[in-house]
Amino acid sequence: MAAIQKTLAQAIRGRRATPSFDGAPIPASDLRQILDAGLHAPSGYNLQPWRFIVVQGEEQKRRLRAASYNQAKVEEASAVIVACGDRDGWRKDLPEMLRLGRANGMPESYAEQAEDSVTAYLSSFSEDQMTGWLNKMTMLAFTSMMLMAEVLGYDTAPMEGFEQDKVCETLKLPMSYWVVALLGVGHLKGPDKFDGGRFDMSHTVFGEEYGKPLK
Repeated sequence: MAAIQKTLAQAIRGRRATPSFDGAPIPASDLRQILDAGLHAPSGYNLQPWRFIVVQGEEQKRRLRAASYNQAKVEEASAVIVACGDRDGWRKDLPEMLRLGRANGMPESYAEQAEDSVTAYLSSFSEDQMTGWLNKMTMLAFTSMMLMAEVLGYDTAPMEGFEQDKVCETLKLPMSYWVVALLGVGHLKGPDKFDGGRFDMSHTVFGEEYGKPLK
């Protein structure tokens, strides 16, 4: 396990979208710690509908770059974590989620209710609603991975610039998978990106209702 090099507060405030990576390999133990942070993120009903493809091979990174508007950092990164959501995941994983829950203290009455309510709720989703739900769930895990990488001393680049169909084809993803975002992980090469600044809290945060300042 890597020695933690930054506090969480330092990682959040100091993080930049890395413009270029040096491509040095990431130790497998560090990569697994980064992934594990995402797998422990919260999700609706604990269904964990996220799926992650880790791309490290040079030839596969070149293919992924071609599916990502030729962004050089896709190929330069030590690893690219492709974050996806599985539209059908909940159907396959609901029994296992309930089994795990029961094994860890979930009351039987809750489990029985959840089996009915989850099925009724998620089966009613339109395609757009399911995509929106997967985006929310997957980005919770994605953000946890990104921050863990930063805490461990790595640099990161979250990317939304890619062609959905081409990425699916390159990675041979199942038809039910929806690609949410790409996360480049590695070490910075050259100058870091400038600090673009943040709006003042009064611009984006309100108390009790819109327009009222937070006291």
